[in-house]
Amino acid sequence: MGLVEGITEWLPISSTGHMILLEQLVQFEASEEFISMFRVVIQLGAILAVVVLFWGKLWPFGVRQGRLTSKTSVWVLWIKIVAATLPVLIISPLDDWMEEKFYNYITVAAMLILYGLLFILVEARPAPARVTRLEQISLRDAVIVGLWQTLAIIPGTSRSGATIVGGLLLGLSRSCVAEFTFYLAIPVMAGASLLKVVKFAASGVAITATEIAVLAVGCAVAFLVSMVCIRFLMGYVKRHDFKFFGVYRILLGLVVLGVAAVTALA
Repeated sequence: MGLVEGITEWLPISSTGHMILLEQLVQFEASEEFISMFRVVIQLGAILAVVVLFWGKLWPFGVRQGRLTSKTSVWVLWIKIVAATLPVLIISPLDDWMEEKFYNYITVAAMLILYGLLFILVEARPAPARVTRLEQISLRDAVIVGLWQTLAIIPGTSRSGATIVGGLLLGLSRSCVAEFTFYLAIPVMAGASLLKVVKFAASGVAITATEIAVLAVGCAVAFLVSMVCIRFLMGYVKRHDFKFFGVYRILLGLVVLGVAAVTALA
């Protein structure tokens, strides 16, 4: 699961869709509360990879001639990240309800196919990018990308998939929107993980030593795989478009529907 999380969290192909399929093969002897928490908290490993790889661009402080300095450009970037995160915070109370009602094969398959088609359509006639560097992203652009990010509350959408489609429609270059998507994951996924941990603790369900080990291994593997995957995606988008991911999403959506049909017949 750490391997799948590390790959699918950053590629716009829906980690939820892959987890649904994977959970047919890999099943934990654990409480439903722990499994629900595990699906989210495992993302911490993936987040750490972003922090490590882009530390120089994300840390606003430095040292020059023995004195602590502050980087204005980094503070401005964080203001944009926070602005893009606010829409997600507003709808976050609906997260558990959406998971309960829509964490199913049909919804996930529909979103996989829908966004797969969107990727193909957006890339069919790509407009010239008006934003090619992070510092060119306006506050308005950041908020709009953040609004697209809220669509990821629907299982199967893919947070990175929604933000990348939104960014491309806004005129952001592929490499620019991909990198900005990585940064947006830090507050969103860290906040979601913290909330899940708090809810798990409040449920009163005891966590076993085995479950702690499972969570630690999952996070560690997600971190290592994310390091490779993020580097791959940043290199890929410099030479290719996102059509391949669109086709892959459609095929995966059909596979999910197939598994749903087989499960129903069984």
